[in-house]
Amino acid sequence: MLELTFTAQDLSLTRFAFSPLWEVVASVRVLRQPAAHALQLPWVKATRERLAGSGLDLRPLTTQVPAAGRTLPGYLAPTPVTPTPELDDELALLRATDPALVTGGRPALDALVETVAAYWELALAPSWPRLRDLLEGDVLYRARRLAAGGAPALFADLDPAIAWSGDALTVRHVSVSETRRLRGRGLVLVPSAFLWPHVASKTEEPWQPVVRYPARGVATLWERGRPAAPDALAGVVGRSRALLLAQLDSPASTGELARRTALTAGGVSQHLGALRAAGLVTSHRTGRVVLYARTALGDALLGG
Repeated sequence: MLELTFTAQDLSLTRFAFSPLWEVVASVRVLRQPAAHALQLPWVKATRERLAGSGLDLRPLTTQVPAAGRTLPGYLAPTPVTPTPELDDELALLRATDPALVTGGRPALDALVETVAAYWELALAPSWPRLRDLLEGDVLYRARRLAAGGAPALFADLDPAIAWSGDALTVRHVSVSETRRLRGRGLVLVPSAFLWPHVASKTEEPWQPVVRYPARGVATLWERGRPAAPDALAGVVGRSRALLLAQLDSPASTGELARRTALTAGGVSQHLGALRAAGLVTSHRTGRVVLYARTALGDALLGG
């Protein structure tokens, strides 16, 4: 078990981010052991077909990614510098890695960068709008929890393997047993679409300490079909609006809600406008995406 000890300064420096490069690494591990990641099997099937048809040699990447639970090279999982980096930003950092840190030196590093970029286009780019919505929605949800109730509220439902007590955060790892003081460096919390059912952490300098956890709602990521709307609420606000309100357990974009509910994007936008005018949802811009979330009034209406 890893124990991270916080000061007041560490809490003030705690932030959220996600990392496309980390999703590359985590998804490679999913492809390697799909039976351990049942939620991702629809993605595994589609991605294996695309990769097989491409003829891409993944070895420059896969040989750099150890099995889950083993130490990952820091250059493959850097702490995100900004909340929502693009893959190109992280590839630039990867390309700037000291070649002496990479087995095989500069040729191996160049091949790694090229393979990551090619793998991304085949394996993750087709689903990235959906994945990005999931990750951004999680970040917004967690930020609201932190603002409303501080560290206890934030960490209460982050993951069963993560717990907050006093001034310390414990992260259950099978192979780790140590206590680390953050010493004013703060902590970066990174949701992941391909990590479930595990958590991951990195506390080694020079990087800012990071804890990665499964994003909220990952179990519904590849679901198809239209869910049912709450009957009682549907009789009051209409079936489509009730359905959308029920889907906002965590923040989501118009596109993500359209995918989940099988409604048109235009219809979703119109209904969300009505729900927002009624004070049942709010909207927040995160980068280039607008995310919608239920208000306390929306929660009360849905729960009542």
